[in-house]
Amino acid sequence: MDRHDGLPHTETSVVLMTSDAPAKPAQPSSMNDASVSGQRPAPGEAFVLLVEDNPINQVVALEFLALMGLKTQLARNGQEALDLCERAAPSLVLMDIQMPGMDGLECARRLRDQQAQGRLPRFPILALTAHALDSDVADSLKAGMDEHLTKPLDFLTLRRRLARWLDLPQLND
Repeated sequence: MDRHDGLPHTETSVVLMTSDAPAKPAQPSSMNDASVSGQRPAPGEAFVLLVEDNPINQVVALEFLALMGLKTQLARNGQEALDLCERAAPSLVLMDIQMPGMDGLECARRLRDQQAQGRLPRFPILALTAHALDSDVADSLKAGMDEHLTKPLDFLTLRRRLARWLDLPQLND
């Protein structure tokens, strides 16, 4: 496929959108389930919970994670993320900040509170957002996030950041 500039796109030229504003395109049929996208991992297998309300960012991030060989689940808001984590704790959470209802900061605080109470095991929570000011980073870390990743984020950068927290399968050459 060609980009608008006529150059062929590669996996590193596709980036997550910089906007956290909800987009309105039709959702693919595989995304119609209210809480789960991708296959449920086998016991002991790593999986990532993506918490993202923007349908375009959902598709791109889930594709990136699939290309990395990771199992995924999708939550479209903070409350869905809490519910999914209570059912089965993920290996890592990629958390959008600006979402309707419960935002990512409040969700992270609640997850960390449940972990402190021993109701959930500890797992990394990484902010994935367009908010890039120093105060935004400070707010993410204060809420209990382990890292603050800013959009746009390309495949290789996301892979390098996730490799800090997860054992990732090798990429095929």
